[in-house]
Amino acid sequence: MDTLFPFALLCFTSFFTLTNPLGTMPVFLTMTQGMSNQERRHIVKRATIISFLILMVFTFSGQFLFKFFGISTNGFRIAAGFIIFKIGYDMLQARFTNIKLKDEEIRTYANDISITPLSIPMLCGPGAIANGIMMMDAAKSWDLKAVLIAVIALVYVLTYFILKESTRLVAVIGETGNNVMMRLMGLILMVIAVECFVGGIRPILTDIIQTSFPHL
Repeated sequence: MDTLFPFALLCFTSFFTLTNPLGTMPVFLTMTQGMSNQERRHIVKRATIISFLILMVFTFSGQFLFKFFGISTNGFRIAAGFIIFKIGYDMLQARFTNIKLKDEEIRTYANDISITPLSIPMLCGPGAIANGIMMMDAAKSWDLKAVLIAVIALVYVLTYFILKESTRLVAVIGETGNNVMMRLMGLILMVIAVECFVGGIRPILTDIIQTSFPHL
C-alpha cells in the first residue's frame, strides 16, 4: 500500500495534466460551435474512448517497440523528459501546445473531430503516450500495472464529464481561472519532466564513469 498510493498519485497527476481537459475546453467549444448538446456528448464520448484505447496500445506495446528499434529505456526517459518539459513550459505560459485551429480547419474536421484533432493530438498526444510507456516500465508488479490502467481510465472518465459540461464550466471558471489552473498544472508537469530526465541520465552517467574509471 505504501508503494501503490504514491504511484497512483504520480500517474493521476501526470496523465491528468498531459490530457489537460480544462485547457481543451475552449478549443472544444470553438470546434463544436453551433452543435447541439447531444452532438457534443457523442463527440466527447467517442474521443475519450478512442484516446483511452490508443494510449493503452502504446502503453502495453512500448517495451516491444524498445526491443524492435533497439531503444534503451533510459534514452527514452531523457527524450520523454524533454517532450513533457516543453508541454509544461507552454502550459506555464498559459498557451495551448501545438493546437492552432483555423476556420477552414474547423470546417474540415467538423464531420469527425472526435478522432482528429480532439483525440489526437489534444487528448492523447506524444506527451501522454511517452508518459504511458514510461509509467508501464516503472510498474514492476501486476498491482502497479492494474493501478496504472485504472488511473488512465479514471482520467478519461473525468475528461469526458469535464468536456461534456464544458459550457457550464467555462462560465464558472472564467478565462482567468482557466489560465491559473493551466499555469499550475504546467509547473507540476515541468517538475515531473525534470525527475524523468534525471532518472534517465543518472544510470547512463554512472555507466560512463564506471567504464572510464573502473578502479573508482
